[in-house]
Amino acid sequence: MKVIETERLILREFDTTDSEFIIKLLNTEGWLRYIGDRFVKDPKQGVEFIEGRLRPSYTEYGFGFYLVELKSNKEPLGMCGLVKRDGLDNVDIGYAFLPENFGKGYAYESSFAVVEFAKRKLKLKALDSITMSSNEPSIKLLERLGFSFEKNILLKGEELMLYRKVF
Repeated sequence: MKVIETERLILREFDTTDSEFIIKLLNTEGWLRYIGDRFVKDPKQGVEFIEGRLRPSYTEYGFGFYLVELKSNKEPLGMCGLVKRDGLDNVDIGYAFLPENFGKGYAYESSFAVVEFAKRKLKLKALDSITMSSNEPSIKLLERLGFSFEKNILLKGEELMLYRKVF
């Protein structure tokens, strides 16, 4: 189901047909370094990840992580969306893209649209985002989106930087 549309992109809910893509994305060097191994290596695990980790958020909260695809040919590029995370005061925005899609503006375009969706449709008052201090591209993107560094936090035993955008 399409949720957000931009000039070049469609953000839609993940479904089980996205299993091969989710395997590819979750096993990129960037995902493994900055997010962590989710141990999703085969199609069955891909379906289980989509059904068990991504889709429940759509019904429970009315939002989630969305597959980002090119409007022109439906090519999957990455994921971007919102998650309610234990340990954070606000809903968290997150994104990840295949390396071949870096530097093309897709992360900014989709993240900007998700921020607007959170503000206008979901009526949220603020968004949080967490990142590792070594993830300079993510920090630059958050700052470009108008997020401000709040503080360093410890989340599930990992030291992360907390950024916030208040509407």
